[in-house]
Amino acid sequence: MSYELIAAKREELGTGASRRLRHAGKLLTVVYGANQEAESIVLEHNPVYYALKDEAFHSEILTPVIDGQKQPVLLRDFQNHPYKQQVMHVDFQRVDPNEKIHVKVPFHFINAEVSPAVKDDGSNITHVMTEVDVRALPTSLPHFVEVDLSALATGATIHLADLKLPEGVEFTALARGENAAVVMATAVKGAAAAEEAPAAEAGEAAAE
Repeated sequence: MSYELIAAKREELGTGASRRLRHAGKLLTVVYGANQEAESIVLEHNPVYYALKDEAFHSEILTPVIDGQKQPVLLRDFQNHPYKQQVMHVDFQRVDPNEKIHVKVPFHFINAEVSPAVKDDGSNITHVMTEVDVRALPTSLPHFVEVDLSALATGATIHLADLKLPEGVEFTALARGENAAVVMATAVKGAAAAEEAPAAEAGEAAAE
C-alpha cells in the first residue's frame, strides 16, 4: 500500500499556535535528514491517526506532498496524547532511494500449532524477540519478517541466522556478528518429571 499525505509548511510557531492547529484537526510534524534543514509541516490528523494502526505504515516509504512537492520519508517517531485518542507529534526522516537505511520491523510467527514442540509435547513457545532492525534500500524494506515454526522441536531455538530474508535485506545485528535468539520451545514445568517418574518406578521394580 502506498501512503500519500497532503501537507503544508507550518507558518505559525509557538505553544499557542500549536494548540490552535491541534484544535483545528491538524497534526504537527517535523521532516529532517538527507543533509537538509529540518522542516515543520502540518498534516490532517485523522488519516495519520488511523494509518498508524497499520503496521506497514511504520516501515513503508511515505510520501508527504508538501505544498505540491513530493518528499519520500520514513516514519521515525510519534507521540500520542496520554489519554485522548490523539497523535500529538510525528517525526519523518527523508530518504534517498539509492542509500540503504535501517528500520525496525515486526516478526510474524506462523505454524506454531503444527510444530512438534506444541503438537506432540505441548511445550511453551517463547518469543525472545518481537521485532528486529533490518537494513535495505528504501524500496526493498520488508513490512515484517516471517518466522516459520512448523519444524520447531522442544528444546530448540531459532536464531537470526536461521531466517530467510528477501534479497538485498540484512539483519543489522548479524552484520555486527550478533546471532540473537528469536524464538525457543521449552518443556512445560512438571511435564518432564511426570514422564520420568513411570520410567524410574519401572526401574525400581525391576531391581526388586
